[in-house]
Amino acid sequence: MYKAKAYSATSATSPLASTTISRREPTEHDVQLEILFCGICHSDLHTVRNEWSEHVPTVYPCVPGHEIVGRVTKVGPAVTKFKPGDVAAVGCMVDSDGTCPECRAGLEQFCPNMILTFNSPNKHLGGVTYGGYSDGIVVDQRFVLRVPSNLDLAGAAPLLCAGITTYSPMRRWGVTKGKKVGVVGLGGLGHMGVKFAHAFGAHVVVFTTSPNKKEDALRLGADEVVVSRNANEMQKHAGSFDFILDAVSADHDINAYIQLLRRDANLTLVGAPAKPLAVAGMGLLFGRRSLSGSLIGGIPETQEMLDFCGAHNITADVEIIPIQKVNEAYERLLKSDVKYRFSIDMASLKSE
Repeated sequence: MYKAKAYSATSATSPLASTTISRREPTEHDVQLEILFCGICHSDLHTVRNEWSEHVPTVYPCVPGHEIVGRVTKVGPAVTKFKPGDVAAVGCMVDSDGTCPECRAGLEQFCPNMILTFNSPNKHLGGVTYGGYSDGIVVDQRFVLRVPSNLDLAGAAPLLCAGITTYSPMRRWGVTKGKKVGVVGLGGLGHMGVKFAHAFGAHVVVFTTSPNKKEDALRLGADEVVVSRNANEMQKHAGSFDFILDAVSADHDINAYIQLLRRDANLTLVGAPAKPLAVAGMGLLFGRRSLSGSLIGGIPETQEMLDFCGAHNITADVEIIPIQKVNEAYERLLKSDVKYRFSIDMASLKSE
């Protein structure tokens, strides 16, 4: 066991503050990373503030962070995929049973015994797992990913959640050249959805409630921008989309977007509105349309996504902050005051 510097919250109302945590020494199959950058995901904030208590109560102290890029410092004797000095990444999961049908299919995110990077049972040290707001982490090599050497590391960190969350459903529903794809919402998830859809060769339409986001949407790769409050603009696209990615977590009218799907097309939710959305069945029945949800991706697909990003030079648009500004970043996140993801420079922990 060794001590690592970290930032943690001690209650739902306390700010994140400097602390020291225990990490295990690498066992036979483990990889130890020095964390270089960690993205801030909205789920970090939800967990720190115990806002998902009905589903996943937060255990304190809580060290969040599951968009981790770092450098390998030590490996266990049975590790074959990594060596000290390699740049590697860790996403939302650090373990699973490896034997269930989901794991055997490379869909570890659906494993009933999947262990999250933070706030999950820690079978090695007891208590719960601690995430990436730290200077180091030790993870089984099965859950460590290779980072293409050409990618900016600060911008690569959010790929481990925002990237795979938007890439996976596009692959699942066959987004390719010639398809018409909608992206609802231009935030941390939405901006990645635009980049991927564009790289896949699709005709990309961004839906936003903010007219002032048009210029940025076009810069990111959109072909068209629709202000969703304008009924006439929406009507022009009725029945024309092959796929729509809905990245909005606020309450909104999902039926307005279902009507934009062509026959046999799909709308996938990756945002998680707190209040259940009212879905009009007739909108799905006519046109045999489908509505689905998607949760990150398995380890093989996450590696595929990183390799795709390397080939197309795709990273998240980030604002780099020191760890000391994390509480301020949380407040700004609540106001959507970031373009489009915060990435914490963990070198700032050295001054703690």
